[in-house]
Amino acid sequence: MSESEKLDVMCRGSAELTIVAVHGIQGTRASWQPVADALGDEVRWVLPNLRGRAAAYRGTGSADYTLEKFADDIVAVIAQHVGTPETGKPNYVLAGWSMGVSVALAVYAQLKARGMPVPRGLILMSGSPVLQQTSWFNETAHSALLQEIAAREQRLALIHPADRDAVAWTWQAIRHSDQRTLLPTIDAPALIVHGSADEDSPWSHAQLLAHSLPHGQLRTIDGGAHSILTQNTTRVAEEMRAFLSNF
Repeated sequence: MSESEKLDVMCRGSAELTIVAVHGIQGTRASWQPVADALGDEVRWVLPNLRGRAAAYRGTGSADYTLEKFADDIVAVIAQHVGTPETGKPNYVLAGWSMGVSVALAVYAQLKARGMPVPRGLILMSGSPVLQQTSWFNETAHSALLQEIAAREQRLALIHPADRDAVAWTWQAIRHSDQRTLLPTIDAPALIVHGSADEDSPWSHAQLLAHSLPHGQLRTIDGGAHSILTQNTTRVAEEMRAFLSNF
């Protein structure tokens, strides 16, 4: 079975508008569950587990966990699980939280390069377009990095955390990434939701997204930390609902 054939995707709801939601480096699709519950039947959800998480394809080293590899998988998810209405254009929005922001940006670039329909909008939460300027983890030796991953897992109170080896390989693959030159090429409306006290992706990175995306709009959660999907669920759902009402 090839990498792209071993996707782990859950779909829920039957609304006309679909959200394809990408989780963070240490989570699984369960990270989105509180917001999905809050929005209820207002949207249809396509919730993949990224490779190395749950039943998705499992790699054996950092080369299997690049942003490009993640983006390949999400493009395949979109092709398989996002329908095309009578208008001929897929009616979906692409959302990412934490590392999911970096993956979503890479997905948009791949769709555009392949001539495939891009999402009608982007929802970018608690992320950064320049991971080389974040400090999610500081250790480089694998064993020490695993310990640091375990500590962050507890701090963020993650629901169903990811396999720690997969997280370590992912960080080794993506920690030097810089997507700033990509931002001006993204034409879709983009909602950026970010906590002002985010301890992992500084609020200044949200400002960078808002200023560099041609149609970016920033909504700041005062005092919000990194885990806004679980700690600020009501506010996140309100911002998403207002943004999605435009489609």
